[in-house]
Amino acid sequence: MHTILGQNQYGKAENRVVKITRSGATHHIKDLNVSVSLSGDMDDVHYSGSNANVLPTDTTKNTVYAFAKEHGIESAEQFGIHLARHFVTSQEPIRTARIRIEEYAWERIENSGAGAHSFVRKGQETRLTQITYDGSTWEVVSGLKDLTVMNSTDSEFWGYVKDKYTTLPEAYDRILATEVSARWRFGWSEDAQPAPDWEESYAQVKRHLLTAFAETYSLSLQQTLYAMGSRIIERREEIDEVRFSLPNKHHFLVDLEPFGLKNDNEVYLAADRPYGLIEATVLRDGREAKIPADLTNL
Repeated sequence: MHTILGQNQYGKAENRVVKITRSGATHHIKDLNVSVSLSGDMDDVHYSGSNANVLPTDTTKNTVYAFAKEHGIESAEQFGIHLARHFVTSQEPIRTARIRIEEYAWERIENSGAGAHSFVRKGQETRLTQITYDGSTWEVVSGLKDLTVMNSTDSEFWGYVKDKYTTLPEAYDRILATEVSARWRFGWSEDAQPAPDWEESYAQVKRHLLTAFAETYSLSLQQTLYAMGSRIIERREEIDEVRFSLPNKHHFLVDLEPFGLKNDNEVYLAADRPYGLIEATVLRDGREAKIPADLTNL
């Protein structure tokens, strides 16, 4: 035989589960998109088609819904931990389970006259987590995407390299806007360690991220990125690594002189493409970078 099997995995992707918790007339929503990926002793199913070691993907789907009832959804991270532990410990051929979860936030419609069970979908960002378990060690990488932020001033860009193709004018007062995609890796890796408060951690990481963006007088988006990552690492001891992917959402001053008007940093064209893309990892000193450079599939 001139071929051999390499890395492989299988599972059920994008299981949409909504859990309603009813506390009398007050309801609470957890809205998740859960993807399960399993790997282990799966050579035979590829070589001969034998399904003897294969847990059907339909079963993994059913498990997601059953666990939403049996365990509830305290947090995306804790729900993923329950699932990963189950698949690895209940099925001997499965050596590693990876659970990816997107969480969609809802907020209560206050004073709606309809009690405490009316909600509007939040549009700020999508919360993310990835849980990987190999039977002894955990890796938890959480994050967010589609969080659009803007500073309408306190941003400059000048002193850069110029060659014969450079046409960009230096800017001493510009709009800085980006759509944040961020992942952060927890130091927690063993059951013997106290687990973080996943909900509080997410809220605080997001708060520090936004605070650093707002408070940094930016001479480059790279500088702002590092300030955001550093603030998270310095203030959240459970986080060892943060990686950002930040598209620069360019805003260009519109030339109003043909209309006899002066544009005093008031009217801009918001360009969606092409865009600068700034990406980097910020680490706790002494820790190893483990989050992939490409966040596309994480």
